[in-house]
Amino acid sequence: MDRMKFLKSLALIPLAGFTMNLNKLDILAGPMEDSERMPAFFFGHGSPMNAIELNEFSSQWQLIGKSLPRPKAILCISAHWETKGTLVTAMEKPRTIHDFGGFPQALFDVQYPAPGSPGLAKSSKAIVNSTEVGLDTSWGLDHGAWSVIKHLYPDADIPVIQMSLDYSRSPQYHYDLGKQLASLRTRGILVIGSGNMVHNLRAVDWNNHDHGFDWAIEANETFKKLIRENLHKELINFSNLGRSAELSIPTPEHFLPLLYTLALKEEDENISFFNDKTIMGSLSMTSVKIDRE
Repeated sequence: MDRMKFLKSLALIPLAGFTMNLNKLDILAGPMEDSERMPAFFFGHGSPMNAIELNEFSSQWQLIGKSLPRPKAILCISAHWETKGTLVTAMEKPRTIHDFGGFPQALFDVQYPAPGSPGLAKSSKAIVNSTEVGLDTSWGLDHGAWSVIKHLYPDADIPVIQMSLDYSRSPQYHYDLGKQLASLRTRGILVIGSGNMVHNLRAVDWNNHDHGFDWAIEANETFKKLIRENLHKELINFSNLGRSAELSIPTPEHFLPLLYTLALKEEDENISFFNDKTIMGSLSMTSVKIDRE
């Protein structure tokens, strides 16, 4: 159905004493293709301090924000929200969550008061048919989301929702779920994953800020090669990629957001990397952009 005809038809619907808000309109509009397909991203978010520091990584995030078409809203899959079952935040005003410790007070003082979008939450729930998606009103925006998004959109004027990671499910489940979110990209929604391809905090070398261990560099290069060649099955089965991958992914939560992003890739789209650097021995900031360019 043509979008203009759809909007005109709404004028014929009796209002019956209520005003239709944008979130309700979003639900009624369904999966209509009303915009150019938005790019999709995986951000290596690294230390929470990147939220308040202007460095090589956050500077790149700022440049990306300035170069993107303005999204209607953002859906973020963050490594830092693990739940039993899959949830999406559905509150009007998500709180800024400071889910870390041992950092300067200036970091705890940061607030990112972006609005939420109950309408987008309900739309996201509706397009997923492989599992029941719950609507959450207690979480908010954790630092995996806001530490990056505050550099993309510093005015906090774009609605943001988060989708949780079901810790009880397999990597294949997460990849398949990501595929079901693809239609959001043609409705002006920016879908991003936020984690780190290489993330082993127990092995971090605080005195080796600009370099990675050999095994971390090896794993990072392996992941990039598989991403370039669209070998998603091998990435889904990352536990079969050898010792370097085992050391790089001791737990899956920082790797899984990458699978959501890769699942969104269409055949006519390209892959590019940015912030491609392994740091502190065992962390990779390597990030991925998917678009037609």
